[in-house]
Amino acid sequence: MAAPAHVPARTHSPESGWRRAVDEPAYGAYWLLRVGYTVLPIWMGIDKFVNALTDWPSYLAPWIVDVLPFSAQTAMYVVGAIEIVAGVAVALKPRYAAYVVALWLAGIIVNLLTYSGFYDVALRDFGLLVGALALARLAAAHDPAWSWRPGGGGARTR
Repeated sequence: MAAPAHVPARTHSPESGWRRAVDEPAYGAYWLLRVGYTVLPIWMGIDKFVNALTDWPSYLAPWIVDVLPFSAQTAMYVVGAIEIVAGVAVALKPRYAAYVVALWLAGIIVNLLTYSGFYDVALRDFGLLVGALALARLAAAHDPAWSWRPGGGGARTR
């Protein structure tokens, strides 16, 4: 009996991915951060709609509430939707989405630094921003870049 003409060099089973994450610390860190920055923004985004964990509108600096054309709770609905989209984007393409999350966290930090009494939360969010940047750097090694086909073929992942 003849051998198959093409044998894949590497299998991509969940077991092989788990083994690689255990054996390669950088790959394991990449997956820990990717899962964390997928699940947590989605969870926090959903909570903006139900206010189960806290009263989210109370985290908006008064000057932001004053310039909004709608209520603070409506702002939290917008924030929640953006956070859900950001979490899904990290799941799909962390190489780019992690930078978006870092920028979003920078905006949150500015809000918190302009509102007395939330400096501890701003410092925590700075740590999250650093983690998002670490994910972006690790994703540069583990998440292939989009490439563009000549002739306007659009985006594709290699």
